[in-house]
Amino acid sequence: MTKYIGKRLLYMILSLWLIVTATFFLMRIAPGNPFASEKNLPPEIQANLEAHYGMDQPWYKQYFDYLVNVVTWDFGPSFKYKSQSVNDLISEGFPVSFVLGAEAILIALAFGVLFGVIAALRQNKWQDYTTMAVAVLGISVPSFIMAAFLQYFLAIKLQIFPVARWESFMHTILPALALAAGPMAYIARLTRSSMIEVLANDYIKTAKAKGLSGGVITVKHAMRNALLPVVTYLGPLTAGVLTGSFVIEKIFGIPGLGFHFVTSITNRDYTVIMGVTVFYSVLLLLAILLVDIAYGIIDPRIKLAGKKGE
Repeated sequence: MTKYIGKRLLYMILSLWLIVTATFFLMRIAPGNPFASEKNLPPEIQANLEAHYGMDQPWYKQYFDYLVNVVTWDFGPSFKYKSQSVNDLISEGFPVSFVLGAEAILIALAFGVLFGVIAALRQNKWQDYTTMAVAVLGISVPSFIMAAFLQYFLAIKLQIFPVARWESFMHTILPALALAAGPMAYIARLTRSSMIEVLANDYIKTAKAKGLSGGVITVKHAMRNALLPVVTYLGPLTAGVLTGSFVIEKIFGIPGLGFHFVTSITNRDYTVIMGVTVFYSVLLLLAILLVDIAYGIIDPRIKLAGKKGE
């Protein structure tokens, strides 16, 4: 397992280098510059600004300096947020995004697995048809449409939750639901199909023949193997929640990292765009690594296969 993790870390470093390189050159070829929105900016002042931020240097020196900054975890100053660095924005915004993302993932996992198990145990009955119809609806509706729907009915019409902002736990529920709707529906369908396949195996029939209760068979024998595809989905789920939070944070006026990222794109704040992209890339690569490790914990056979390969 240690050898496997070491190899994965090397692949992560290579992947991160490719992401940093692609982001750097995409920002260079993007039209305009961070100071293009300034009205009637004299050429002398723009030249001084470019010199101050090192934008007048050759591309290869800028690229090397940026690689050094990434290694030292210093993403430089923001072009638009006065007296703030990109690291400051990440430190301020990421805790908010983390709370929102963690809440959405917990909602998606809890209700997605629950609905999937119910649908599998009541296959071809009204519970199955109802949950799968809701799942199809959840997959089909984009998160920003779901956000507007929840705001209109639960906040404006029924006045159960606040419409927007980020001030209390009640303010977190609607954005978390909007962010979790799609992943929850996908997890429900994934759990249902996996549970149906597992329940048809011989060891489940043997457990029933021994007189074990349905609850013990479902929780102890069936769900453990049925959740392996769900664990596989945790990596893409993390990516979907993080990227989906960009739009959700903007809609609900949440001061998270996604909100800063969207604002930085409209402001051409290149250092924020590049810094947030690298930061989220590190998180996603770590999430994928943790998912692979969780495989060995849930299914020991995978761990043993890895040892034989060594």
